[in-house]
Amino acid sequence: MVSAAQALTLDEALAKTPPAQLFEGAERYGAPQGSPAIVPVLKGGETLGYAYLNSDFTPSTGYSGKPIRIVVGIDRKGVIRGIHMVEHHEPIVLIGIPEAKVLTALNGLIGTDLGRVAAGEAKPPQAEIVSSATVTVLVMGDSIVRSAVRLIRSGRLDGIAAGPAPAETRRELDPAVTGTEDWQTLLGDGSVRSLVMSVGEVSQAFADAGQPLAAQHAETGNPEDAFITLYLAPVSVPAIGRSLLGDAAYDRLAAKLQPGQAAVLVAGDGAYSFKGSGYVRGGIFDRIELMQDGQGLRFKDRDHTRIAALAARDAPRLREIALFVVPQDFSFQVTRPFELQLLVQRATQGRDKATLPFDLAYQIPERYLLPAAPPPSPAARATEAPAQVGKPTAEDDGPALWKTMWQMNRASIAILGTALALLTAIFFFQDVLTKYPRTFLWVRRTYLAFTLVWLGWLVHAQLSVVNVLTFVNALLAGFSWEYFLSAPLVFILWSAVAAGLLFWGRGPFCGWLCPFGALQELSNTIARKLRVPQIDLPWGLHERLWPIKYMIFLGLFGLSLYSLSDAEIYAEVEPFKTAIILNFMREWGFVLFAFACLLPGLFIERFYCRYLCPLGAALAIPGRMRMFEWLKRWPECGSPCQRCANDCPVKAIHPEGQINVNECIYCMNCQVLYHDDTRCPHMITQKARREKIARSTPPKPAGTATGKPGREQPPAFRAQRAAATDNPPDLKGA
Repeated sequence: MVSAAQALTLDEALAKTPPAQLFEGAERYGAPQGSPAIVPVLKGGETLGYAYLNSDFTPSTGYSGKPIRIVVGIDRKGVIRGIHMVEHHEPIVLIGIPEAKVLTALNGLIGTDLGRVAAGEAKPPQAEIVSSATVTVLVMGDSIVRSAVRLIRSGRLDGIAAGPAPAETRRELDPAVTGTEDWQTLLGDGSVRSLVMSVGEVSQAFADAGQPLAAQHAETGNPEDAFITLYLAPVSVPAIGRSLLGDAAYDRLAAKLQPGQAAVLVAGDGAYSFKGSGYVRGGIFDRIELMQDGQGLRFKDRDHTRIAALAARDAPRLREIALFVVPQDFSFQVTRPFELQLLVQRATQGRDKATLPFDLAYQIPERYLLPAAPPPSPAARATEAPAQVGKPTAEDDGPALWKTMWQMNRASIAILGTALALLTAIFFFQDVLTKYPRTFLWVRRTYLAFTLVWLGWLVHAQLSVVNVLTFVNALLAGFSWEYFLSAPLVFILWSAVAAGLLFWGRGPFCGWLCPFGALQELSNTIARKLRVPQIDLPWGLHERLWPIKYMIFLGLFGLSLYSLSDAEIYAEVEPFKTAIILNFMREWGFVLFAFACLLPGLFIERFYCRYLCPLGAALAIPGRMRMFEWLKRWPECGSPCQRCANDCPVKAIHPEGQINVNECIYCMNCQVLYHDDTRCPHMITQKARREKIARSTPPKPAGTATGKPGREQPPAFRAQRAAATDNPPDLKGA
């Protein structure tokens, strides 16, 4: 991978791509031709085809917001012959899904005749979906297909003539048609088209496609239940837009939109969502695709406006209604036939999914069109602009993506807020709680179990050193709060960690809120119960192993300043993604490394936290700015007493008695000892002294007035009380 700050050129990409990887038997590349450049791929004196960079012909932005660059080999007839991915910054591939698995899916496009797609004789092919990387693979596949179709239509391949799909008679919208209609009329005359499927019909389609496992994973138990009722309409057509959006909303939209764009309304109801969750995670709607003339478009969150309800009379209340603006770089005309493809996904086995496409075709009714005109010349066709509407202004875009994310995670946010409030109470009232060792032990174990199971394995809110590196890079490259707010649980956790650093240092996170740390401590607890022998490293060796994690962090930090994507790859030194985010569902090498990090922890408690964790090192550095010293110590601690130092689970207490806050995980084990008069030598001495005084004090005479229990009253005080008893005050005269 190259640095994200560099713009990869075709020459640089070809330097990383052997010719034989694009065409079998190819020997070298020829001289670049035209702009954007394409390069002949040669075998001897024969031209086998051409190589080009997908991002030179079409946008190819994925999850990361950065281009995905792929060298494509295409022969003179428009058939894809080879693919080589030379640059991407996709986090799901960098830290979770093997790149080889993604490339295998993309290689399914090899051998596809895109000349027929460019001519309008076939639909665009689609790469095989990779579970957990749906959006990434769709973006990569789309960019390959769209770039090839554009190249073919440009006429620069000598085996195919230039030009778009066969020209149709040009049609124009009739500006006189502006009247609104009710819902049933719009459905009846084809102004709104629909696709209706039941759960049973979709299950049968999967079975017919050779996907029996997907057929068994139906959305509901009743095959007659509605799977989806999907509606499609071009609201850039004035009469249709006014009917569905209302006059005020349409006028506000049309007054602020620029020529050259169109807008469509998509609505749905039933068990299946056409929006899915891809657009929330990565900004791309991965379940629908707008297609026309062999070109496909997947909408992004910036193209989307949420609609609360349809304005047409008698319109039903629908689960999802969305207004999509077609970007200007996608050639689209509402007067010509187009399709909306619905991608249906179902689980098969484990994390794997099967997918099937279903098409909803649209042809605008004749009543909205002027009489047919003669086909335009190629020159006029090239310069024409689609009629109607463009992108709404910011105030019409609906709620920001991060606000939508917070709404979707309300329950999880409430649970996390409650957990953080409870942890704050534990810290503030630690003096009371640590006086009851057994109660505190179960409180701590229960909290760690919650952190591991819910925070880690269920909602995947495991913080990582990658978050630190990304934050620093964002500060250097143009900071945006919305990027960080789009992950509410991670944002709340980081806010809590930042506040905790000021009060207690790294301890609140490392000791209580880190799922991998909780996994280490709980597994060590089980190992102790099973009588697994524990290893106590000598202080000298232990002290020399501390710096390793700081070296790892500084290495990653320095690398991130050069290439964040490279730093993300090397951040796999953290096994968090494997053990927590992906629940050990990865290649054996990653799983083996995760177990290698956990195994020493069975013999040396929190081995990884002590010596290897770069995130712990990153938090320890600012943690020295903490404002309070809440961990109490006796004068005897360290000299001569070594009880707390010997019992510290991470050996964060120096033999001289002071606590190293850079290493302390705030487990409060030393505070339990601080109050324990059966284990702490200072408390044992104090208890023995009290018992000795109690034994040497003579018993009080019977009938003698007493003050506080266990405390002898001074003689002067006893004489004063006796005088008061002999002469009681006159309360009546008071």
